[in-house]
Amino acid sequence: MGVQLSEIIDAKEIELSELSGRTIAIDALNSLYQFLSIIRQKDGMPLMDSEGRITSHLSGLFYRTANLLKEGIKPIYVFDGEPPELKKKTIEKRKESREEAERKWKEALRRCDLEAARRYAQASARLEEELINDAKRLLDAMGVPYVQAPSEGEAQAAYMSSKGDVWAAGSQDYDSLLFGTNRLVRNLTITGKRKLPRKDVYVEVKPEVVEMDDVLKKLDITREQLVYIGILVGTDFNPGGVKGVGPKRAYEIVKQYKDLDKIKKVVNWTFDVEPEEIAEIFLKPNVTDDYKIEFRKIDIDAVIEFLCEERDFSHDRVERTCREIEKAHIQGRQASLAQWFG
Repeated sequence: MGVQLSEIIDAKEIELSELSGRTIAIDALNSLYQFLSIIRQKDGMPLMDSEGRITSHLSGLFYRTANLLKEGIKPIYVFDGEPPELKKKTIEKRKESREEAERKWKEALRRCDLEAARRYAQASARLEEELINDAKRLLDAMGVPYVQAPSEGEAQAAYMSSKGDVWAAGSQDYDSLLFGTNRLVRNLTITGKRKLPRKDVYVEVKPEVVEMDDVLKKLDITREQLVYIGILVGTDFNPGGVKGVGPKRAYEIVKQYKDLDKIKKVVNWTFDVEPEEIAEIFLKPNVTDDYKIEFRKIDIDAVIEFLCEERDFSHDRVERTCREIEKAHIQGRQASLAQWFG
């Protein structure tokens, strides 16, 4: 998912601690899908409570957000609203892909192939409205703010970054750059050791920072031209992009022809939608100024009631993590006061 631009965009690997004090608007659905995919049992089944309700997303959101807060990072989760009309075909295809993955998951379980079962199970993850509401309830209890975007969450996060209300947008996808974020932080919610697909090998995943100004300067292009590259490669609004055109070739075409009207004439554009319409979504996205960024003290009782009493989480571990979040909040306030009066 998302536009693939890693071949032409440099990302600087950093330590998580280097983001201390930074406020980052995180693509909420992007993160929740990660948690639903990664946090699973050996046979691919998600974590569930005694009533059969999925809890993988809550586990990931709680403990990963706690890690960020303990590092002094201030996360703001941005939730998607109504998708653009052009994205509905992509959403339908993703739904079909998940249904196919679920079918293959069940087949793998029948033949006792646990590795394949887990792989297909990860691809079958579905983020239902109930799970999203769970996430919002948990964030409220944790004192972590979230923003409801009118449309694309990445567009809203990028807008908040461009306004200077947050330091960066956080997502695995490069779409935030096309939407105009000042900077992008990748791997924020998946730092740590990760197993490579189909290999018994683990790698250390660290956050990566991409600076928009550095990208445009190195490539010697405008943000509009970066959007054109993304369109040629393929976006959620024209999946797959122009046949035979990868990031490097797209860059060459845009550098040579520069203008979208000229670019369209030299490529085999086979989509029903015009590239200008796609560019408009990125350059003039549907966003809102109606949001408030306020970090509150964690409500430990509310967290314990939700996670432990309702969803069967370990009381000792949750309470210990809550106390660590509370301590981080106090230290953060003290640091802010010291800076203010310094």
